[in-house]
Amino acid sequence: MEHSLKRKSPESGDNLLFSSFSLDDLNEDLLERVLSWLPTSSFFRLTSVCKRWKSAAASVSFKLACSRVPLRDPWFLMVAPNLNQSIVFDTAENSWKRLNHPHLPLKDSNISCMPVAASGGLVCYRKLSGNFIVCNPVTGSCTELPPLHFTPENQSLNAVVMSTTFNDQLSYKIVLVFGELPNLLFKVYNSSSGCWEDEAALRRNVDDNSLDCDSTDDDNVVYFLSKAGTVVASSMHRSPSKQYSSVITNKEGQETVYFLSSSGMVVACNLTSKYFFEYPRLLPVFSEYSIDIVECGSEMLVVLLSEFLESASLRVWKYDEANRCWKQIAAMPAAMSQEWYGKKADINCVGAGDRIFICLNSPELCAYVLCDLVTNKWTELPKCCLNGELMEFMSAFSFEPRIEASV
Repeated sequence: MEHSLKRKSPESGDNLLFSSFSLDDLNEDLLERVLSWLPTSSFFRLTSVCKRWKSAAASVSFKLACSRVPLRDPWFLMVAPNLNQSIVFDTAENSWKRLNHPHLPLKDSNISCMPVAASGGLVCYRKLSGNFIVCNPVTGSCTELPPLHFTPENQSLNAVVMSTTFNDQLSYKIVLVFGELPNLLFKVYNSSSGCWEDEAALRRNVDDNSLDCDSTDDDNVVYFLSKAGTVVASSMHRSPSKQYSSVITNKEGQETVYFLSSSGMVVACNLTSKYFFEYPRLLPVFSEYSIDIVECGSEMLVVLLSEFLESASLRVWKYDEANRCWKQIAAMPAAMSQEWYGKKADINCVGAGDRIFICLNSPELCAYVLCDLVTNKWTELPKCCLNGELMEFMSAFSFEPRIEASV
């Protein structure tokens, strides 16, 4: 049965259809609040609706209203092998989009840089010179951070992570972890001060839970895919942008950076207490597999693609601190994962809320899968075609499309 809202006229008592109000009846403040809740892709169309909406979209108060929207559906900035495209997957509209801002670093052939981290509405790029650029991919606004100089003995960069906060204004931090195990150091750039802080050393935690297993590198490993791109017994090439694959969490005031060592072990660096430790391995060192780490709901998770007894499996693991062991929390359906058996596939993953975006690449196949950890639903995304050409991507970075995020 179809229902309609009705109201009674006080004069005649007749039933009249309740007429919907027009947005033109709203004052500027209310109009901007309503518009701020539209999907970000709609912002690009505001200027063509009418002069009033165009004026609202350009106002400072509108950006302030946008900043009060607590959460936006994530976009995934895709990384192609040639690093010269700015293509995103919009989860709100389930579609691919090309960003055409001339100021994005990937558009400038003289900069030659790649995305290495993202947080909030910002993406961090690293230039070949080693310097960093922070950018809002939606608006195209960019800023280059002050030069960073490593001492010669500490040039091995292991992790690049980014975190953002929004109180009165947006602020962000870039954290670098460098050095060779067990001599690790970290350095922080804080946008509030506009400079790099002094580097600080990380000590090995004496209660390191990896002491229960063999945490030393094994020179005889022959079937292991290292995170740094050194692939043994495989011809596959890992995406350069994931060389510094790492995540950061903040739980109970403790900031922790996680990255994969060259031997494939998960290393946790507690920046607050200035110590690090290594987690035990998920699989024996003689098992061939591809591994990545993500952050979901302030938790570090491990995504693992492995083969066993002529079958392939892709599973998500969480470390159980109480029982000091890894616990499986999600698994790709066997019908989907079996397609990758024997393909020497490489996975590059990124977390976004309760979802994980996974890029699977092999010499034969490529696919992009979105995993919902709450429902354990695995969805393969449509292929991306640009000008009639099928695009292939190696990895992705998750960010919230926020027009108010400035650098």
